[in-house]
Amino acid sequence: MIKAENIKKSFGSLEVLKGINLDIPKGKIYSIVGASGAGKTTLLQILGTLSKPDSGTIYFNDKNISSFSEKELANFRNQEIGFVFQFHHLLPEFTALENVCIPAFIGKIPKDVAEKRAKELIEYLGLSDRMEHKPAELSGGEKQRVAMARALVNSPSVVMADEPSGNLDSANRNELHELLFKLRDDFGQTFIIVTHDDNFAEQSDQIIHIKDGVIE
Repeated sequence: MIKAENIKKSFGSLEVLKGINLDIPKGKIYSIVGASGAGKTTLLQILGTLSKPDSGTIYFNDKNISSFSEKELANFRNQEIGFVFQFHHLLPEFTALENVCIPAFIGKIPKDVAEKRAKELIEYLGLSDRMEHKPAELSGGEKQRVAMARALVNSPSVVMADEPSGNLDSANRNELHELLFKLRDDFGQTFIIVTHDDNFAEQSDQIIHIKDGVIE
């Protein structure tokens, strides 16, 4: 589904990625692991089109997206990629339901359709009684589940997550990890996840070890 060929990226004189080649199939959980500074987040941002490589090519369902304009990339991200971050990035003035709907509204999905989809996801994630609560009224685990629903609302081909459980306690961390596997099994959802959690990485379908800008 996603293919990366000879991806290189530098920041000034620091060469962060030194020729990454990847082939990620649909319906799998891929964990990206490595020491701090190894290039994990940079790779995730490039795969998610949030950053452009200095050289190399990204294919998405056999389509070369490396040549897309900024507008084309923005539309592509909105429709095809969901994002979850360590810090949930929910908008504090909006309810859980409204936060989940935001990507759908950006994608110009009608309000009734967006809200129906968002409610279905919130209920699936066990948050039906928290739908009208604002982030300040939610626990850390609940916030991250809302962030997961937001990532899924446009039915993306892939969800990319950067340390999604890194800010959670052990109970909520385990709950989130179980949810990821359930989403893979129930919906065939593809995940690419940067993680420092060895236990989660070992349970994923494939581990990508990055060291000094290359895959070991």
